[in-house]
Order: sequence, then C-alpha cells, then structure tokens
Amino acid sequence: MARPYYTARMNDALARKTQADMVIDRAAQQMRLLVQEAAHALRPFPPFPGAFFTNAVEVNLEGAERADLGCIVVGEDGELYELEVKIDFTDDVVDMVQSRDETLKKLDDLHPRDYIVLGYNALTQLTELLLEAAAEGA
Repeated sequence: MARPYYTARMNDALARKTQADMVIDRAAQQMRLLVQEAAHALRPFPPFPGAFFTNAVEVNLEGAERADLGCIVVGEDGELYELEVKIDFTDDVVDMVQSRDETLKKLDDLHPRDYIVLGYNALTQLTELLLEAAAEGA
C-alpha cells in the first residue's frame, strides 16, 4: 500500500509533466499555423536551388538535435517535408530530367518539441524572404 504523501507527490509530478506536454503541444500547433500563413503569403514561392520540380525553402536545422533528419524544407502549403533527391545513373536514361527523382516526404511524426524548433527556423526563413520581396516591390 502506497503512502499518501508519496502518492500525492507522484500525482503532482505527473500533473506538472502533463501540463508541460500540453503547453508544448499547443505551442507547436500555433507555430504550424504561423508557418502556414507565411508560406501562403510568399508568392511566387521559390524553387528549391538545383531542383527541377520542387518549390520549397530549406529549413535551417540549427537547434534540432536529431541525426536522422536529412534535408528539411517547408513547402508551398506551409508543411515541413524531408526532400529526397535520387538520380538514376543507368544507361537507359535519356536526359537529366528523366534521371532525377525529387520526393517530398511529409514529416507527420515530428514530436511537438522538434516541430517548434524546425517550425521557428522555417518561419524565420520565410519571413526573411517575405521582407526581401517587400523591399524589392517598394
């Protein structure tokens, strides 16, 4: 049988952790909306450098401590993706466009904590592009 004082302390600790998880989750949801708004405001949306088929902005990975992340981009829809570029070097390929496969893999499984970091980086980069576009248009 657990002691009442010990049980109360455990419940308090779990309640704080649950509350912190909810704060992080809410912040990630709000960040997602801001990134989507910024992406929708950026028109025309820039092509990814060196890409043939992909319009996207590369996201700075600073602050993201995940070694499993490749090239992360924000798409025209404001969602985060991993950009995978594959080139087929077989002899039956006629031209470079045919040999290239650019795939956007949506990052649906990001922990809210990771989304906050990557989403903030994406928002910062989109904001810089929006400010540049506004300065050019002035």
